[in-house]
Amino acid sequence: MKIGFIGVGAMAQAIIQGLLRADFVPSKNILVHSARQIHYETYANQYGLTAQSSNLELTKNSDLIVLAVIPGIATDVLEEIRSELNAHKTLISIASGITLNRLEELTDYQLPILRSLPNINSEYGQGMTAIAANENLTGDRKDQAISVFKATGEVSELPEKQFAAFSAISGSAVAYVDFFIDCLSRTGVKYGFSKDVATQIAAQTTLGSAKSLMDSKATPAEMIDKVCSPGGDTIAGILAMEQAGFLNAVVKGIDATIAKSTGNHDD
Repeated sequence: MKIGFIGVGAMAQAIIQGLLRADFVPSKNILVHSARQIHYETYANQYGLTAQSSNLELTKNSDLIVLAVIPGIATDVLEEIRSELNAHKTLISIASGITLNRLEELTDYQLPILRSLPNINSEYGQGMTAIAANENLTGDRKDQAISVFKATGEVSELPEKQFAAFSAISGSAVAYVDFFIDCLSRTGVKYGFSKDVATQIAAQTTLGSAKSLMDSKATPAEMIDKVCSPGGDTIAGILAMEQAGFLNAVVKGIDATIAKSTGNHDD
């Protein structure tokens, strides 16, 4: 299997690095092209990938074509490669905001297409990706396309109407979780830790809590209850955070993210 990436920006590189980390395919079977020759050739040489001289050449030589460009140029790119897209190829789009219906309009209504929203943690094999497939992508072909993202983390098949909310609580929330870790770290500095030590403590605690939650299959509330002793200091901290509006701040942050991404906001 050969996987071609049109565009090698941050998200494409995160997926590629995740695939290399997982030894998903030989590095030479990952084909890359982007608008800047020095960029994609340098990147290909660094990791043993196969550089292609054009988007059309990449599409011709790939089984899976990952559209990893900004939405503003996606139409032009799809028009360029349309002649090489057929029922034997699978198009995977990570371009935000472009629906399956629009992708079909721009390519071929017989083309198998997977729309996806991965996050940047894919680089470390800890990604979270939403997917939606069109009617042409079924069976083994669908499993093959999804396996790209399973190699880099977890996958959830969702209706497209939930993609904006998913992007907020998975894509953007990577930054929000890092913000929370930084808040814990700064508080640690307040109480005498160096920033490096405080960050290590906060990051490892966050990582451990997430893994414990996933492995135990418990709800977050149940895990909270396990830590909070009656009349103890942890419940006192939880109540103080609630009083300060922690939950409301998180909800408002997600609401603002979704509003901005869907255009329902005040500039």
